[in-house]
Amino acid sequence: MRHTDIAIVGGGIAGSATAAMLGRMKHDAILIDLHDTYPSDFRCEKLDQSQLRVVARAGLEGDIRAVSELIDCIWVCRNDRVVEKFPTQQACAPYDTLVNALRRAVTGTVSTLTDKVTAIEPGPQRQVISLAGGERISARLVVMASGLNNALRSSLGFGRDDISPAHSIGVGFDVVPPSGAEFPFRAITCYPETIKHGVAYLTLFPFRSVKRANLFVYCDKHNPWLTRMRTAPQEALLEVFPKLMRVTGPFVIPRAAQVRPADLYLITNQRRDGIVLIGDAAGTSCPAAGTGLNKVFTDVERLCNVYIPQWLRTPGMDASKIAGFYADPEKQATDAMSLERAFVMRQAATDTSLRWRLRRQVRNFLGQRVLEAIRKLRSQRSPAMARAARMGERH
Repeated sequence: MRHTDIAIVGGGIAGSATAAMLGRMKHDAILIDLHDTYPSDFRCEKLDQSQLRVVARAGLEGDIRAVSELIDCIWVCRNDRVVEKFPTQQACAPYDTLVNALRRAVTGTVSTLTDKVTAIEPGPQRQVISLAGGERISARLVVMASGLNNALRSSLGFGRDDISPAHSIGVGFDVVPPSGAEFPFRAITCYPETIKHGVAYLTLFPFRSVKRANLFVYCDKHNPWLTRMRTAPQEALLEVFPKLMRVTGPFVIPRAAQVRPADLYLITNQRRDGIVLIGDAAGTSCPAAGTGLNKVFTDVERLCNVYIPQWLRTPGMDASKIAGFYADPEKQATDAMSLERAFVMRQAATDTSLRWRLRRQVRNFLGQRVLEAIRKLRSQRSPAMARAARMGERH
């Protein structure tokens, strides 16, 4: 039997980030995952400013930025018009690229093991992990970062509260301009004119040699329009954004779209001896809300920077220790924000009540007023700018 202080079950973004942090902190740990190299997977593909700040606190920002396309400005399009261009900081990369970058950052006292966890025997002192290959591991703490996999959690007696099954659907596809052409923007987010299709928004951003598109929608997974998004994504997309090419210029979608439904759930009965849940293993978020990585990296940062060092200083690893992590104020605030935003985003895209109709009208009106103000400012400044240019030519 192999012995370690910490066993990390699951090597997605949560588990790999935890392993990288613990290695840099010189903790004795083992990362266990089915895949030696994380395979291609359609999941989160972009980190925003708030997420990059948490990643920086975890000491992993350099690893993320090194494999990402970086953007510093996003266009915002409403009613087929660009109403805003605002500065920001975002990092864009395929999910598997992000995960494998974090795995390459796992060094020092953390080892990796390619195998499947078949059982965990928890206890107040040590936890015994059985692997499909026959090996057993004894650890003081098990960090479960096993994502959406429910079988292992259920075997340990964790419950699951399904808050909103099939809450939203993410659609991912590549967008390519005609040969020799370029898009006029580096990144853009477009909002639909109506809520007919339940679309929240479309966002395009740099992704390898193309633009990547993420479309978020609230509808039944058997909706005929969503079926067309799978098989004929360009035609289906232009049903929702009929004037999109006026803003983006012409484009083609060269391959079938990827579709990923998302359920909202929370894991219950979390206070257990020797086992702590992080990321999607503890509860999911809505991809349309864009808060999943806030939850993941907040969990990882608080666990590694605060709680694991405390827990390892004293004997035992009973449920009373583990409870401190779930009660962490920053973690609770991030979880609450993520859940609230999931429902607000859905209402904004689907709710037909008077309240939300008015909110959408105000939002679109303000967007139009901003556009008009920008145009007026440009028209007022243009003569002065022309005079300045002429003066510059004289000199």
